[in-house]
Amino acid sequence: MDVQTFSGDAVAPHLDAVAALRIAVFRDWPYLYDGDAAYEAKYLATYARSPRSLFVLAFDGGRVVGASTAIPLADETDAFRAPFLERGIEPERVYYFGESVLLHAYRGRGLGHRFFDEREAQAQRLGGFRLTAFCAVERAADDPRRPQDHRGNEAFWSKRGYVRQEDMFCVLEWRECGASAPSTHRLRFWMRALEAGA
Repeated sequence: MDVQTFSGDAVAPHLDAVAALRIAVFRDWPYLYDGDAAYEAKYLATYARSPRSLFVLAFDGGRVVGASTAIPLADETDAFRAPFLERGIEPERVYYFGESVLLHAYRGRGLGHRFFDEREAQAQRLGGFRLTAFCAVERAADDPRRPQDHRGNEAFWSKRGYVRQEDMFCVLEWRECGASAPSTHRLRFWMRALEAGA
């Protein structure tokens, strides 16, 4: 495994691979995302345009098998900034984590921690940020589509110091696998304060 980091448009040669990876991983529970190449290109372009973004890519023999992203919240779209503005939190003080996606065969090797380590370190290096944050889709506990062996990431996030925000959500739209049209989905925010000196 080879883990490399890229900022801004330096990631350009790998964007198609990251888009394909996101589509593959997010087809599974809990996102059930019926991937859209046009949406992926637009979404990832936001990150590639920001010179202070971060892409953490895991390679196996030159193939991208894992990816994690981060960006100053001020450079994100309105859908992600609005919940912070509503709470009086300045987007300029938040380093936002987009996603971590990893193929099943490579899980359990510590890459989840590496993804968080690299993104938190980038926020510290850049300076001026008070918080790191991300959001994750929530599904009903009794959703019949939930796999019996599914294990959520909530305990992992909590151990890393992230706090579940009881009243803070982002609403996004995507088409689920098997659906004829897009639907809205609620994603809950988790936040962590950066150490003193950030």
